[in-house]
Amino acid sequence: MQKSYTVEEAKRKMEHYCAYQERCHDEVVLKLKSLNMIPQAIDVIMVHLLDNNYLNEERFACSFARGKFRIKHWGKRRITNELKARNISRYNIERALKEIPEGEYLDAFHELADKQWEITLESNIQKKKKKVMDYLLRKGYESNLVQEKIYAFE
Repeated sequence: MQKSYTVEEAKRKMEHYCAYQERCHDEVVLKLKSLNMIPQAIDVIMVHLLDNNYLNEERFACSFARGKFRIKHWGKRRITNELKARNISRYNIERALKEIPEGEYLDAFHELADKQWEITLESNIQKKKKKVMDYLLRKGYESNLVQEKIYAFE
């Protein structure tokens, strides 16, 4: 049997949930549903979290973009797709991508590509290029950037 929560208990629980780490609206709604909260209670709690700045989608998007770029070395396309999957608005996605300095982005891309080129064990040069290209595209880097870099390898 699952514990049931009052609206006040759920509010406190969600305050901690949001204070611990930036969250998007979808994550919080999902968490509230997992606590068996009714739709009216979810609405009341969401308004409370927004009014008290526990929940801020722009802040979440910016934090997400910075983190995924710096820690996982994701490209802008992958970050954009992941934010879209979380129902983040176009405005907030564009705002989040501005958090990544262009010079830092290109440096990280070239460093990642060079490292991947070095560690890819493939004697056939065409297959090696394809493997590295697929890797960089999976990471979410723009295809024109990837192609230019791949052609530079010989």
